[in-house]
Amino acid sequence: MANTGIRGFYLLTEKIKDELQADDNVNTVTYGDITKVDLDKQTIFPLSHFIVNNVSSGENTLTFNISVLAMDVVDFSKEEVSNTFEGNNNEQDVFNTQLAVLNKLIQKLRAGSLYRDKYQVIGDVNIEPFTDRFENALAGWTATFDVMIQNDIDVC
Repeated sequence: MANTGIRGFYLLTEKIKDELQADDNVNTVTYGDITKVDLDKQTIFPLSHFIVNNVSSGENTLTFNISVLAMDVVDFSKEEVSNTFEGNNNEQDVFNTQLAVLNKLIQKLRAGSLYRDKYQVIGDVNIEPFTDRFENALAGWTATFDVMIQNDIDVC
């Protein structure tokens, strides 16, 4: 487990932010209350946003339950719909790229660089799609998972 001391929360959130920002399919990374993010700005998308839902304190570990939302604006074409499967928008493209963002982050927590740094996902990850959840036409995914780190607080 990572040597986190009293900075465990800061270190974990910084690691997740850095990994998301390094992805070519992410333009902006935000944290905290999603209602405080100006989702009307088109320039911030694709957007990854994450929230720490809760933390379980074990004897030697801290387990963070985290939700990461990966989303982008759905663009609609003014052309007549000829393909009824794909429709007149890029929603499938948004779902594909934003699922890839989450999958990459999860795999780094399972066996990649974050895992080697002792930020490790525990158990299965639930990934749920969403559309039009916010003010403008957005689509994406929410991944919810647990990340365990070392709890090395010295009580002496």
